[in-house]
Amino acid sequence: MTALDATLARIDSNLDQALNRLFALVAIPSVSTDPAFAAECRRAAEWLVGELRGVGFETSLYPTEGHPMVVAKARSGKPGAPHLLFYGHYDVQPPDPLELWETPPFEPRLSETPGGKQIVGRGVADDKGQLMTFVEACRAYKETAGSLPCDVTILLEGEEESGSKSLPAFLSAHREELAADLVLVCDTSMWDRKTPAITTMLRGLVLEEVVIHAADRDLHSGMFGGAAVNPIHVLAKIITDLHDERHRITLPGFYDGVTELPEDVAAQWRRLSQGRQDFLSEVGLSQPAGETGRDILEMIWARPTCDVNGIIGGYTGKGSKTVLPASASAKFSFRLVGQQDPEKIAASFRSFVEARLPADCHAEFIPHGASPAHQLPFSSDALTRARAALKQEWGAEPVLAGCGGSIPIVGAFKQDLGMDALMIGFGLDDDRIHSPNEKYELSSFHKGARSWARVLDALAG
Repeated sequence: MTALDATLARIDSNLDQALNRLFALVAIPSVSTDPAFAAECRRAAEWLVGELRGVGFETSLYPTEGHPMVVAKARSGKPGAPHLLFYGHYDVQPPDPLELWETPPFEPRLSETPGGKQIVGRGVADDKGQLMTFVEACRAYKETAGSLPCDVTILLEGEEESGSKSLPAFLSAHREELAADLVLVCDTSMWDRKTPAITTMLRGLVLEEVVIHAADRDLHSGMFGGAAVNPIHVLAKIITDLHDERHRITLPGFYDGVTELPEDVAAQWRRLSQGRQDFLSEVGLSQPAGETGRDILEMIWARPTCDVNGIIGGYTGKGSKTVLPASASAKFSFRLVGQQDPEKIAASFRSFVEARLPADCHAEFIPHGASPAHQLPFSSDALTRARAALKQEWGAEPVLAGCGGSIPIVGAFKQDLGMDALMIGFGLDDDRIHSPNEKYELSSFHKGARSWARVLDALAG
């Protein structure tokens, strides 16, 4: 029997004990957004310190201006073994509204459903059940083989649900301690109950607000209409010019750093898109409005966008008021992919706006943040090994998924520590995270731990 076979067998035989440990963690109401639960957040961190020390990790609890950080280390003792940094978070969202919970949110339970057994409780899917799949995989490896196949550092924070305010300073102060070859993140989802997924790309973001100023006050449209410039008209023209007839963005240099998908990935996404025809109908829409010739998944995962998120100008109260406004404003968001440079995108946008200003108008620009996209290279050896490991466990080829949004922590690891992230999660879209009756499938917990054991073995080579 190989070390991996013994580890998988131990995960199977330890499932009841592993569930009890997960229940104990979920029972701690570690709500990070409410100061009234600060002591409970610390209790959750201390509980994890005790568990990880029991598994054989050298573990430390670091205070921050917010909630504590947990850092745990275990070395394989094998020359040349890869060093992995696993990230998770122990804090949870508030459970409100309490009256919608079928049972108390911090009294976890196992529920029988027609689709299988579910673990119910606040934070069980986001992120306590997810992080414990990795801990249980490490536990089983240590109990059977005596050591892990890779060098592992675990970082668990307590402020993910409240903006990770203490994390940037902590990463900077502990750069050397947290240095590793690769980050593992278990805060994402599977494609479906039987198909695992690896999130390989996250879109970046540029947020800009523009105020177009014209006259020194609002003007009577009967006296000045037709003669005075209307900043709403100017703003509307700028917005219209941002896209061409194929819905591509017209900013000069906007597509610098955007590459096409490898054909095998594009083919997989085309097949998956065929099963997502109800994606828009679920929200009352019928036709994709993105780039011509792109499938839905490609539009939301791998293509950059420009959207107007809000417009303000003139009189917006009840009834009518015949004015030409002195100013008009709009908020814009650009989702970035590949190697697009957020600073260059912002600069191009500002030049684009200024080039379209008529006489007597000037623009005020208010930035609201920017971050680059993150993409794990499709040629990555770690990705190839993880794909094979997950296929072995689930019997299905993993989906190499994208994410239309951003996960700031992944960007921070890349920017601050120079590390790529392998994002493998076992949640499902119907886990009701952040909502009453949050759940985590028992199969996600059990096979998630088995999957991590296989991934660790595969990455160790």
